[in-house]
Amino acid sequence: MKKKEKPISLLPLLIFLAIFLGSGLYFNSKGVEFAFYQIPSPVAAMAGIVVAFVIFKGSLDKKMESFIKGVGDSNIVIMCMIYLLAGAFSTVAKAMGGVDSTVNFGLSVIPPNMILPGLFLIAAFVSTAMGTSMGTIAAIGPIAVDMAIKAQIPLPVAVGTVVGGAMFGDNLSMISDTTIAATRTQGCEMKDKFIMNFKIALPAALLSIAILALSGTTGNIPQGLEYNFVKILPYIFVLVLALMGLNVFLVLLIGIVLAGAIGLADGSFTLLDFTKKVYEGFGSMQEIFILSLLIGGLAAMIAEAGGIDYLLNVISRKIKSRKGAELGISALVSVADICTANNTVAIVITGPMAKKLAEENGVDPRRSASLLDIFSCVWQGIIPYGAQLLLAGSIAKLSPVEIIPYLYYPYFLGIFALAAIAFGFPKAAQARR
Repeated sequence: MKKKEKPISLLPLLIFLAIFLGSGLYFNSKGVEFAFYQIPSPVAAMAGIVVAFVIFKGSLDKKMESFIKGVGDSNIVIMCMIYLLAGAFSTVAKAMGGVDSTVNFGLSVIPPNMILPGLFLIAAFVSTAMGTSMGTIAAIGPIAVDMAIKAQIPLPVAVGTVVGGAMFGDNLSMISDTTIAATRTQGCEMKDKFIMNFKIALPAALLSIAILALSGTTGNIPQGLEYNFVKILPYIFVLVLALMGLNVFLVLLIGIVLAGAIGLADGSFTLLDFTKKVYEGFGSMQEIFILSLLIGGLAAMIAEAGGIDYLLNVISRKIKSRKGAELGISALVSVADICTANNTVAIVITGPMAKKLAEENGVDPRRSASLLDIFSCVWQGIIPYGAQLLLAGSIAKLSPVEIIPYLYYPYFLGIFALAAIAFGFPKAAQARR
């Protein structure tokens, strides 16, 4: 073993995970809703940081210097700035009626015999546009429940369909915090990651839609729904501009200005209200913003103390190929998500390790970013104690376990991702197109 590889250096990270997972299991045993979200993740991270300062060798100034260097890493800072702008865009666009118009427009064009595929597509588009599966489930979940009751569709099927669509967008959206974290930690462009990711996600989505369509379910769709197509435009602009390769900061700023202009023009809010919505959007990203800074600092300290080298050495012993490295990256983020019940946290924690594994084994950064995002979303979409299923269950008054059998998309996404690793698809060169 190299001198710098020290297993004890992983203790601060294990403390963080133990508090996060342990508190979740405790509150879950007490029947508390959203048990795994009772202790804010930045507080759990602080506990790990305190342990790192206590057990790591060196002067306090030296350890503080290492911590601050990690906090101030350019990728961490850029990631946090994108979080703020993404939160602002999502909040402003929703405040001016973008979500309502998008959902109502989608419902207005669904044929009665395609109600379940239609719900999946609406959830997929809204989640891709908003960058949040939670916001999508909160917006569309009640509509799906109402439609299911009126059309006598089994509630778990309708709700599972919405969750599947929401996870599609969570995985692919240009402004999703998982996409931001995956691309920044791996050092690739969002557009390139999207293209590679889409080639794996699309077959899973099409197969899910086919199964929903073949179910033969028909229902009553509400009539006379009001929508304004202009209010959907900010979402379309953001997606198109991002795919064109425009700088993500500029894309989000254009989205915020466009959504704000539409809201001001139709009286959805005043100029003062607009500024407050922008700040409210900043606040919506507070937890992941702070956590990213803290984990960046903690990761730097652990790396300095030899913990990352030790863990990678242990993993590398079992990896003999690029395919093995891809499986290792997928397993790392899967375990992290199962432990933390938060896909973004899982990516932030494992991102630096995944990057080293990728570099050492010739895995393209776009590929590693895609795998991080995919497998974190696969598990986040099916664990019964994750926020997505807890929210969906509470809306439909169902146990999350009742919804699990009908989560077609997350299952298919995981299967297609494993097949992509096994057969080396898509190639990195293909992803550029």
